[in-house]
Amino acid sequence: MDEKQTRTDVENLETHQCLELLRTISLGHLAVTLNDAPQLFPINFTVDHGTVVFRSGEGSKLKTMRAQPRVAFQADGIDSATGIAWSVMVQGNAEFFAGIEETLDSFNLMLFPWDSGPKDQFVRIVPTSMTGRRFKVADPLTWWKHMRHG
Repeated sequence: MDEKQTRTDVENLETHQCLELLRTISLGHLAVTLNDAPQLFPINFTVDHGTVVFRSGEGSKLKTMRAQPRVAFQADGIDSATGIAWSVMVQGNAEFFAGIEETLDSFNLMLFPWDSGPKDQFVRIVPTSMTGRRFKVADPLTWWKHMRHG
């Protein structure tokens, strides 16, 4: 398969498709910038009204988002039966749940972090951009062929 064929096999996803795929998994990665250095954190999340919601405890993640609320979020998945993979990237602003009504609503999200430590702060990533793509995972022999002839 040549490079041009491979590129045409990539399907760019609409926002509603990205959200649908994000609803199928619960682990992604949050990117923040601390002192001009990127930081990456694994987070358990859920999708709520077109946003990504997660819980966090006090620490560098929350401190950084309070100072610099622009964040990025990324999650991937693969259907092992078909070999079709996908990747979704969300860029947006972190907003913190506040007030009794929003906090009570958060309990309906069924969001349970894997880490047992306290995670009392709910955070919502409000997207300014959401992109995704779906593609067939390349056969490993494809890469071997490129290495031998490249």
